[in-house]
Amino acid sequence: MGELGLIEQIRSRFSARGRGVALGIGDDCAILRPPAGHEVLVTTDFSLENRHFRRELHPAKSVGHRCLVRGLSDLTAMGATPVAAFLSLALPGDFLKARKGQRWVAGFFEGLHLLAEQSGTTLAGGDTSESPADLIFADIVLIGSAPRGRSLRRSGARAGDEIYVTGALGGAHAELSALLGLGRAARAGAAGHPHLYPEPRLGVGAELMRRGMATAAIDLSDGVSTDLAHLCEASGVGAEVEEGAIPLHPLTKRLGRKKALDAALNGGEDYELLFTARAGARVPGRIAGVAITRIGTIRKRNARVPRVVIRGAAGEVRELMPAGWQHFSS
Repeated sequence: MGELGLIEQIRSRFSARGRGVALGIGDDCAILRPPAGHEVLVTTDFSLENRHFRRELHPAKSVGHRCLVRGLSDLTAMGATPVAAFLSLALPGDFLKARKGQRWVAGFFEGLHLLAEQSGTTLAGGDTSESPADLIFADIVLIGSAPRGRSLRRSGARAGDEIYVTGALGGAHAELSALLGLGRAARAGAAGHPHLYPEPRLGVGAELMRRGMATAAIDLSDGVSTDLAHLCEASGVGAEVEEGAIPLHPLTKRLGRKKALDAALNGGEDYELLFTARAGARVPGRIAGVAITRIGTIRKRNARVPRVVIRGAAGEVRELMPAGWQHFSS
């Protein structure tokens, strides 16, 4: 299989048209047609071998799924509806000559296609290239739409707002730790595979925007400690998190309480949503079938107090340092 064969395989799997896509794969450019009165939202994410996945540990289907979920989660955090995706994929020079490589590519696109179908996202184009090293590189661009002026931002939180998260936290870190320790993926139980196959909270983001309930929102890709700090900085506020309120994923039980809390606060890649709402707002316990938990309060920014603090079970308060993932950091 050469480049033309690979492109034909992709074209045959993905439709050339979809919601908001007038023309997709097959021409020099795609043609998008967002609904009247809507704005276009754009996000992009790398998936780099040995940085975001390991070929010997992560199933190709998981790599394709995770490649798409990263961008979908960004759109979700702003209440956007997915429209189209554009994928640039670089493969080692001799990768497609071997059946093993061909099977990997098929698995990658199976994972991406399944999530694209579930989320109503059309793969509308992209590029293919030979990688300059024996590594796989994927870059995906996601296009979404939202009613003009209605998208959720990081900058709307105000003192007195309550802080909420969706789902449970720390599961992705717990599964990754097990994956690295065992050298293989564990069987999926009732808790699922939060690292290998995370779920974008598309329904929650759309519902928060529709109800006008959230004052600010961000997706938890880098961990609560880092992402909440981003939201507070954008909004010019501080925050206090309640340690006992953090919803821990069932997979964190094997880690022990201290490591479980660290996984929930700093582990990242949970792809849950963190959002704020006005005090007294009627925030339901579930939105779009997903559990919603209040974990803290937005405070006025005080230069003499750390931007984000966490209150322990005994009432002690300490700084919650941004300790999630950061590229170019030691």
